[in-house]
Amino acid sequence: MEKSTAPTVDLGGGGVAMPRLGFGTWPMTGEAAEQAVGEAISRGYRSIDTAAVYGNENSVGRGIAASGIDRSDVFVTTKLARTAHGYDTALRAFEQSARELATDYLDLYLIHWPMPALDLYVDSWRALIRLQSDGRVRAIGVSNFKPAHVDRLIEETGVVPAVNQIELNPRTNRADVRAYHERMGIVTESWAPLGSGTDLLAEPVLAELATKYHKQPGQIVLRWHMELGLVATPRSANPQRMSSNIDVFDFVLTEDEVQRISALDTGSHPAVDSDTFVGPPAPD
Repeated sequence: MEKSTAPTVDLGGGGVAMPRLGFGTWPMTGEAAEQAVGEAISRGYRSIDTAAVYGNENSVGRGIAASGIDRSDVFVTTKLARTAHGYDTALRAFEQSARELATDYLDLYLIHWPMPALDLYVDSWRALIRLQSDGRVRAIGVSNFKPAHVDRLIEETGVVPAVNQIELNPRTNRADVRAYHERMGIVTESWAPLGSGTDLLAEPVLAELATKYHKQPGQIVLRWHMELGLVATPRSANPQRMSSNIDVFDFVLTEDEVQRISALDTGSHPAVDSDTFVGPPAPD
């Protein structure tokens, strides 16, 4: 079994160390998800990301258990479903996720979408605060939240999310949101870090740098995330791609190269607007 090579980041100054490169599990389910998680762990991943809406928490839990690695050595993230907002509902949803994952605690629990039309995400956040206080969750955060949503959480509870997991890649690199997170002490985690569903990896600058560093374009993009201080969560069921994605810690990009990749930004907004999203379930 490969040892993890990924550096970690401290969440919220609380001593919770999160690997900066993890393994995403959407849209895998059933035996495929179980096998992929076990394979990822064997190839050095120590951070596994899932969500209630993915319908694979049970399979992810089985994959972790079958890997033979101690639970304490795997950083497990799952997310509160958009249909489970509210204080009591969120507490029950956590218990269900913990049962599915066969774990007594979570390393990171995120509110998956704010669903502002429901006006319940602050109540859900209070539930997560309770879970952290009770020792059931080591760190709490959000996903797909805009700065205005985060501001409201802080204003009404005084608790800053440790993480905000958002769509982020060189084409949609969201410098303004990243700057906001940095000011607030929030770790930015990228979903779809390789530009899923786009031709990002065909960009000439990535091919050029891949040749220079004897890497693949996807590895160049993931290294870009690392240079920016982000957490990235790529996903792949292909074992060779799994190994490729985590093999990004033996080289560094220059500041100029980082800027050239950042210049690929199109200024486009995320694929899903979290102010208006109501369903069907989005992929991340």
